Amino acid sequence: MARGLADIGAEGVLLAGAGRAILMQIANPAVGHGVAEHSNFAERPLDRLRATMTYVYAVIYGSDEQLAAVRRAVNRAHAPVRRSADEGSTGYNAFDAQSQLWVVATLYDTAVTVYEKVHGALDDETADRVYREYARIGTALQLPAELWPADRKAFAGYWDESVRNLEPDAAALRVARELLYPAGGPFLMRLSMPLVRLLTAGLLPEQIRAGFGLPWNARDRRSFDGTMRLLAAAYPRLPEKARHWPKNYYLGRLGPGGPGPGECGPGGPGLGEFGPGE
Repeated sequence: MARGLADIGAEGVLLAGAGRAILMQIANPAVGHGVAEHSNFAERPLDRLRATMTYVYAVIYGSDEQLAAVRRAVNRAHAPVRRSADEGSTGYNAFDAQSQLWVVATLYDTAVTVYEKVHGALDDETADRVYREYARIGTALQLPAELWPADRKAFAGYWDESVRNLEPDAAALRVARELLYPAGGPFLMRLSMPLVRLLTAGLLPEQIRAGFGLPWNARDRRSFDGTMRLLAAAYPRLPEKARHWPKNYYLGRLGPGGPGPGECGPGGPGLGEFGPGE
């Protein structure tokens, strides 16, 4: 039987792609400007991660009651995130379906990219099933099911065209710097940032990496490749309890009936306020 999203979505190693997903999202100004004006990565980076993962795990593994409660919390947080286009902004709306499509697309592409680097390529049947099921991350909010590209080939076309048209602007660059070079936050988080920056730069498409001005040379490439080889060798050998710890932790905090205070807000999951994010 082909595996599906529930079989791979609990793998904690997918969090290695969080920085990549975030930067891909904010490179789109319809998302990035909302993040820049409504998010607070600099003050609460770990809270943002917790909110994102609470939402994603609730969609994939939660009860109907948990999912309904998380959706309400996210939608309340998204409501004020809107601005009409003017001379200072292209405009944004957290309920915009195209913006939500892009956010979910970055999550899907990043998850598959990281998973395959660590575990090897998915077979076609599994890859097709995971792709179909990933649409739920968006359709649980406002993404119309018909907007999700029909199959992986259609998605590849959408993805390639979208990436070609991305060019991080000043707002995106500011958010990226706050994320990758935090001035505060827990000591262990700041200690991990060189590794986060390496993984983020290595996983990004070359054009987007250059657009954000991330350092990248032959030494960086060797370090990234070595890190991924180490992950591929060691991570699959960890016990399931360790590999699935993030999923079990965040669902445990969610509780049986939905999120506790602050669990999915303010701001809801994701990057800034645009629904499932990093």
